Amino acid sequence: EDILLKAIKHLESLGAIPVEISLPHTRYAVAAYYILATSEASSNLARYDGVKYGLRAGGKDLMDMYFTTRAQGFGAEVKRRIMLGTYALSSGYYEAYYRKAQQVRTLIKKDFENAFNKVDIIITPTSPVPAFKAGEKTRDPLQMYLTDIYTISMNLAGVPAISVPCGFTSNNLPVGLQIIGK
Repeated sequence: EDILLKAIKHLESLGAIPVEISLPHTRYAVAAYYILATSEASSNLARYDGVKYGLRAGGKDLMDMYFTTRAQGFGAEVKRRIMLGTYALSSGYYEAYYRKAQQVRTLIKKDFENAFNKVDIIITPTSPVPAFKAGEKTRDPLQMYLTDIYTISMNLAGVPAISVPCGFTSNNLPVGLQIIGK
């Protein structure tokens, strides 16, 4: 039996009444989230140049110091997010990407508002796949981003959520259940 269904049946035995709902714009959440999050990262981290904020690395001149500081001060994922965000916010792409992602955020928020007119809480999986071993997917950032589909919608909608363990796979890897509130 599915681990999540078993958890839901347990909640039913405690008095919960399951109601199936729809969050139709969730399928756009990953794209919208990574445009918005990378744009915010790019904007917020721009000030970490080693002059006023953040690590300062040496350099033969000011420009070399900037490059060295940012090369040493940020890891690969942070650099990736800065580059993606800078692109999304750049002239000519702002309307096509950032503004559209903000519109999707509004649609996702409305989906949750509509759902909470019918239910008190929403239960979802934490991830579309069971946990994977530490470091197993680090070479494929896109795969890592796609596993966020169930958690990032809450960030976009501004609703509280908590992920709790609800069982283990046959390989003894944890499975998470997410509880979302108004």
